[in-house]
Amino acid sequence: MHRRTPLTLPWLRYASYHAIQREENHDGVKRLTAPGYHQVGGVPGLTLQVSQAGTKSWLLRVIVGTKRREIGLGAYPGVGVALAREKAQQVRDDIVAGIDPVAQRAQARQNIIQQQLEEKALDWTFRRCAESYIKAKAPGWRNAKHAQQWENTLETYAYPVIGDMLVRHVNIGHVMTIIEPHWATKNETISRVRNRIELVLDWATVRKYRTGDNPARWKGNLDKAGLADRKVVGKVTGHRALAAADLYGFMAILRGLEGIGARCLEFVVLTACRSGEARLATWQEIDTEGKTSNMPSERMKWGRPHRVPLSDEVMALLDALPRVDGETLIFPGARKGKPLSDMTMTKVMRDMGVDAVPHGFRATFSSWCASSTAYPFEVREMALAHAVGDGTVAAYQRSDLFDKRRNLMADWAKFIDTPAATGKVIPMHKAA
Repeated sequence: MHRRTPLTLPWLRYASYHAIQREENHDGVKRLTAPGYHQVGGVPGLTLQVSQAGTKSWLLRVIVGTKRREIGLGAYPGVGVALAREKAQQVRDDIVAGIDPVAQRAQARQNIIQQQLEEKALDWTFRRCAESYIKAKAPGWRNAKHAQQWENTLETYAYPVIGDMLVRHVNIGHVMTIIEPHWATKNETISRVRNRIELVLDWATVRKYRTGDNPARWKGNLDKAGLADRKVVGKVTGHRALAAADLYGFMAILRGLEGIGARCLEFVVLTACRSGEARLATWQEIDTEGKTSNMPSERMKWGRPHRVPLSDEVMALLDALPRVDGETLIFPGARKGKPLSDMTMTKVMRDMGVDAVPHGFRATFSSWCASSTAYPFEVREMALAHAVGDGTVAAYQRSDLFDKRRNLMADWAKFIDTPAATGKVIPMHKAA
């Protein structure tokens, strides 16, 4: 039977000495309570920081190159004295080897963030990005119709090609597949689609769901792809309009028709306003004494309030309209609280056999004003609620020329009620 060899006396003295040192070090750190920085020794720069609340944490104060660094090593007592010294010595060894521990930690954090973003981007399809973009931007758009147009055009043209594709995989070939078949035949629409794709991809890039250049960008990109010149295929055609000489006969028949749609169309013709401005007009906007309609900024195309002078003919039209208790709209739709639909006035014109659209009366008014009156261009444009001139001109044009516009609209109403000198009768028929 072997007998254990007892520890030699020198080893016992060595072990006992270090055990006592560890205990003394721990007790010394434990007893430090004064707020501030305390040098604990063992490794140069190793410091115990005591906060006002009494919590303790380890710092290593060193110089890396020409920069003074304070490097956190953990909180006490989770990180004890021995471990703090071990960490401090490792950092100092790294510095001697040419490693900046602060920069190294920052890079490690950046790598983690990048990895998280890449993992997150795995789930982001173009459709998801587009829906998120629309949701974020829609509150700032003038009306819900704009958001609906975004959704409809992307659903029709973009989603069948790239809707379910990861947004980081969308490239110029996919964009060309979307726009090229329709470029010559639906140029205005497809140009808007291209712009919307570009905006969504820009949004996705900022959110780190994709990287690289935007394949839907026009300048310096798609403009070099061999597509037909927009000046040729993208010519803008105006809304179909009735000739000014035909207005007398048209209004004579229109005023004989019943229905709120016919009355709203009559209001559009007499005021030369946009159909949406008429359909959403409320009684609260009408100043009967001042014979004025005060349209708020949120309903105007340029986002500015607009005063409309109302001729005697318009006031007579409004006076004859029925009032419904609790209804604020001047031209309410079939459902309570809902305005007329976009198609109501168009249907009235179709039933009359007129090859024109409600918005075309603004063109009729503009043409008549330019060719048959001496009113200045600015008066006509302000009557149409158009922006006049560039930013500098607008800054100096403080007046809305209201009195001149009142005279213009009175002359317009008088012209509408005057038979054409030729005695020409517009060919149309009443709705059954």
